[in-house]
Amino acid sequence: MKTYLHAFAMCQSMFCAIPAPQIWDEKAKDKMLLFLPLVGLEIGAIWAGLAWLCRFLELPGLITGLILCAWPYLGTGFLHLDGFMDVTDAVKSWRDLERRRAILKDSHVGSFAVIGIVLLILAQFACFASVPAHGDFRILLFVPAVSRCCSSLAVTGLKPMSTSQYADRNLPRSHLAVLGLMLCGLLAGGFLLCGNYGFVCVGCVVGYGFALRRGYCSLEGMNGDISGYALTIGELCAGAVYALL
Repeated sequence: MKTYLHAFAMCQSMFCAIPAPQIWDEKAKDKMLLFLPLVGLEIGAIWAGLAWLCRFLELPGLITGLILCAWPYLGTGFLHLDGFMDVTDAVKSWRDLERRRAILKDSHVGSFAVIGIVLLILAQFACFASVPAHGDFRILLFVPAVSRCCSSLAVTGLKPMSTSQYADRNLPRSHLAVLGLMLCGLLAGGFLLCGNYGFVCVGCVVGYGFALRRGYCSLEGMNGDISGYALTIGELCAGAVYALL
């Protein structure tokens, strides 16, 4: 039990800006990804709470859009945006595989990353500023958990790049079944609690899948940057479905 508690604390301190005890346990590192959806639920609970507060205070749509657009990025300390920018630069370079991977690891920001991040934030802001007054904000509880469940599944199940931090880890395949059940439970919970707004989570999964395929096939391997890239696009797709329902 202690190992799992350590894994949760490590996962939260690494992938979330919400304060957590600073613990590192080598025995627990392979269990960290099991707790990534739980970290997503924490982020989602605050996201849904902010949406409720904006509605309660009757804030203008543009202010509400700004708050709801910003929280997923602030709540993770911009970690996944960094991955989005790195992968965008690499994939959009249209170079050979070796050069794409070199660009992925380059600490400099390229023009494709700048253009991509501007479009991403504008699109997310527009989606949340356009959500109708009757939109069920409770679905935001599930979206970050769904996107992070997809990330855990992808990192655990797909071939890692040789330069990935996961390349030297033997992640248990049994975790795929656990994470798969978590994802099904989260999707079912979205529909049970929010009715048709459960399709917001479906949009997140579909968007994640398309983005994952793009990054994984282009770079021929999986790593944390691709996970962040797909996660941000998946949550953007969720926001688009939320605005359209």
